[in-house]
Amino acid sequence: MSLSLSLRRLWTLDKFAYSLRVFLAFSGIITLGWALDEAALVIPLFLGISASALSETDDSWQGRLQALLVTLGCFAIASLSVQWLYPWPWLFALGLGAATFTLIMLGAIGQRFATIAAGTLILSIYSMINIEHHGGVPEETPWRQPLLLLAGAAWYGVISVVWCALFERQPLKQSMARVYKELGKYLILKSALLEPLRDVDIEGRRLALARQNGQVVEALNQAKEMIFRRLEGQRGDHKLNRYLRIYFAAQDIHERASSTHYPYAALTEAFFHHDVLFRCQRLLDQQGLACKRLGKALLLNRPFDHRQSEQALLDLRASIDNLHAMREPRWRELLFPLEALADNLATLEEQLATAHNPDVSDTRRNEGLFDRSPSSLSDAWERIRLNLTLSSPTFRHALRLSIALLAGYGLMRLIDPEQGFWILLTTLFVCRPNFAATRRFFTQRIIGTVLGLVAGWASITLFPHPLAQSLIALIAGVAFFANREEHYIIATASITLLVLCSFNQVGSGFDLIWPRLFDTLLGAAIAGLAVFFILPDWQGRRLYRQAADALNANRRYLEEIIHQYEAGKQDDLAYRLARRDAHNADAALSTMLTNMLHEPGHYRKHDADDGLRFLVLDHTLLSYLSALGAHRHRLTQEEDKATLIPVARRIDELLAYCADQLLHRQPIRTLEGDVETLLVQLDGEPPRTPSPDKNQAVVAYRPVQSQLRLICRQLIPLSDAANRLILKPEANPSPDLDTSHT
Repeated sequence: MSLSLSLRRLWTLDKFAYSLRVFLAFSGIITLGWALDEAALVIPLFLGISASALSETDDSWQGRLQALLVTLGCFAIASLSVQWLYPWPWLFALGLGAATFTLIMLGAIGQRFATIAAGTLILSIYSMINIEHHGGVPEETPWRQPLLLLAGAAWYGVISVVWCALFERQPLKQSMARVYKELGKYLILKSALLEPLRDVDIEGRRLALARQNGQVVEALNQAKEMIFRRLEGQRGDHKLNRYLRIYFAAQDIHERASSTHYPYAALTEAFFHHDVLFRCQRLLDQQGLACKRLGKALLLNRPFDHRQSEQALLDLRASIDNLHAMREPRWRELLFPLEALADNLATLEEQLATAHNPDVSDTRRNEGLFDRSPSSLSDAWERIRLNLTLSSPTFRHALRLSIALLAGYGLMRLIDPEQGFWILLTTLFVCRPNFAATRRFFTQRIIGTVLGLVAGWASITLFPHPLAQSLIALIAGVAFFANREEHYIIATASITLLVLCSFNQVGSGFDLIWPRLFDTLLGAAIAGLAVFFILPDWQGRRLYRQAADALNANRRYLEEIIHQYEAGKQDDLAYRLARRDAHNADAALSTMLTNMLHEPGHYRKHDADDGLRFLVLDHTLLSYLSALGAHRHRLTQEEDKATLIPVARRIDELLAYCADQLLHRQPIRTLEGDVETLLVQLDGEPPRTPSPDKNQAVVAYRPVQSQLRLICRQLIPLSDAANRLILKPEANPSPDLDTSHT
């Protein structure tokens, strides 16, 4: 039983299946090499497998087959072009620069194209390495090496397609499990905001919450793409529809989890000596743990138990009933938002209960998913055309990487080092679209290479037998693909070990140690200098634009919420898209600030504190909007329609004004007068409801009014923070190339 459970848990790891496919491909090639007694076959086949595995896209088996055919076509063109241009350095350099720029720009079409283009560029350099290893293009069999590269790529591609056909649902399970795991982390962080303690770092906790929200958004986007690619042509599939329902449940839980109903500091002050906020905190914490358990239950096909969060909800209800029974006059107004918070958490609990086995017969009005892939060739070209500007990070990276590879090739021709094309490969892997990522890969690539060379030297010294070295190369290759995303140092060390053990089969691996180290240092240096001096994409220069995008996305979300209150609640595509765009913009702002913190201080256009403060305020605004959306319903009272809808539309106009001023880098006027006017409209003569105390009545609580009041009060600090992004003096006097918005 223990062994069976361990194997099932191993099967649920997303890297396990990937690593197993690579293991099958590598072991098949090693077996072929030993059977034919031709160790020279192994290296080009290994390189082809690696390029194909790096180009793998997530699709249904039909989609993966189509992607494989496109990938092999690109690989054939790339390898044959390298073979043909190799003897003519000037033509080779021209082709290298043009191909690099073109392939990177193809990434503007979509992630699938970016993955295939990057793999094609990697295979091109693998072709150069393979030709250099054989001392140039052989005259007798010039097509042998390109065909071997393509054969390796096709071999892994076949394994990938067959695997996808046999286990098509497994990636969906893993993706949905990740969604609920990240949601669980978000709820646990959110529970810390309700901890009734004085003098705590609320801003720090909100910042951590905003960053975790980015992880949730990334997981939701990945899950949505996986479901969408498998739904194409299979809309009636019962199991796929179940995963679609689970995804929709995660979206609804995210909206509930990210909502804020009242300033928590006021609730802490009022109920500091009561247990109600501890009950709220415990319930959120237990619901976060329940989300994590739900993710594991989906992976292992096991029952989902959320009894602890159910009991925590009952305890919270009892605590609120106790507050009502105490009839404290100063608590009356605060009990209403507390009830709204409890209702929100109760609905979240219901969504958790049904997420494991959603009712697929309960049809929604609209279950469509927004397709972000290009619909035609003209659409694809339009996306590329919009990025042909210096304001586009994709264009900058394409131009920067092209120049960097050309510089590496020119330097290689000048100094003629051994195995010089490793310089280009290192530059390709280290040079990233922004400084923060390049800096991280720069350090990790060098450390990993040194570790790999030491391990390789020890391996070929202690285990001179070719079979032992083949097994070491096999293990190292699997380790590279298992760790290349999360543990890049280990991945780099592994691929370096594979190279030494593989090349030692057909020559002397010891002769590669110093050239490999020298080429890595040189290639990394070229990448570092390129990202620093060639059209550097300092995040601070685009911060104001990303902040404007976030405000505009929140404004569109508010517009859809207003429409829902006018027409009635419906989870249509327009509403879900506006909600997702708002969270995407918030996550993009968080990512940009994280990258900005790793840039040299001299090149930051703004202090990081200003950007982080804007992020916290923007995420708080989004949480107020989420609460407004979570309680959406059709307004029935005429006084609500006459008062609340105009106020909401005016807030929408003010957000649009702030976003426009921010985008055009114009100062934002003070909004105090506008906010005061809106608060007066909201705080007009509200209806009253009978009180248990017959001598007085209490003001009726209206969630819409309460949330609009919170949003109004957020406008002034948000506009002040936006002004600081606009008016902050530049730390770097170099010209800002971001002159247009795409």
